[in-house]
Amino acid sequence: MAAREHDVTDTPQLDPGRYDDLFARNLPALAAYVQARIGAALAARESVSDLTQSVCREVLSDLDELSFASDEAFRSFLFLQASRKIVDRSRFHRMGKRDQARELRMPTVAECREPLRELVGGATPSRVVEAREEFERIERAITELPDAQREAVLLHRLANVSYVQIAERMGLTEAAVRGLVARGLARLAGLLRLR
Repeated sequence: MAAREHDVTDTPQLDPGRYDDLFARNLPALAAYVQARIGAALAARESVSDLTQSVCREVLSDLDELSFASDEAFRSFLFLQASRKIVDRSRFHRMGKRDQARELRMPTVAECREPLRELVGGATPSRVVEAREEFERIERAITELPDAQREAVLLHRLANVSYVQIAERMGLTEAAVRGLVARGLARLAGLLRLR
């Protein structure tokens, strides 16, 4: 089977030994992306950590069939896979075939703050609290965006996925995606001003 290529250019392919570093560098942002996109219904059933690890495991298992021209191409693919995973898991739980009496309580979003802790590192306790409060404020505002705007904004601004790739993923034109991102950012700015 021929290797699937993503964002192939004239540049040489990434050294397979670099993937450990790429996963490590992208893991905090990936977890933050999953946390921002997960939604309350899915968060009640699956943890951010489990979903993030599942995405990484699936990408790792497919690395023999994939090649990437750059770190950015790898990052885009990783975040697009996370987006697909969230949609798939949400559909699975909405199917109604799950025995809710047997489901275990999953940690709340507040209990899944590891990506934030990693990002603030050795900051003072007051700076950690300020950062956590700001993160929660932004997170609440993001959840108020319409689904399509939220997905486009998170993929483009947090995951650094190109407009073209987002358009392919969402089945839209590049211009439509640019519009979603612009309207989403404008609405987000308005929501944050009100808080």
